[in-house]
Amino acid sequence: QVQLVESGGGLVQAGGSLRLSCVASGSTFGPYTMAWFRQAPGKEREFVSAVSWTSINTFYADSVKGRFTISRDDNKDTVYLQMNSLKPEDTAVYYCAGGRTIAVVPGPYEYWGQGTQVTVSS
Repeated sequence: QVQLVESGGGLVQAGGSLRLSCVASGSTFGPYTMAWFRQAPGKEREFVSAVSWTSINTFYADSVKGRFTISRDDNKDTVYLQMNSLKPEDTAVYYCAGGRTIAVVPGPYEYWGQGTQVTVSS
């Protein structure tokens, strides 16, 4: 069983930056794909980014491409999401997820964190 704990959310002005972290515990970090999803009020949970085991492949939603960067440090069992040039529409609860396959939908991911709130003011 893997437990995921996110941190790093907060309130930031448009154009600012935040770095989210997700620490895994309870089991080996690999060979899981790690991903970030987000959910705004009244909307479905949507894919943001994913990184494969050993970081060979990374994936981004079109809405964040060029602004967000996902990375992982398997020595620390941690995955990061560097978010730059934030926009008000990035406001959401951000969730870390882990799974054995790469997917852009939530279903295949086995493990989820509790979420961290990101609020971008205009």
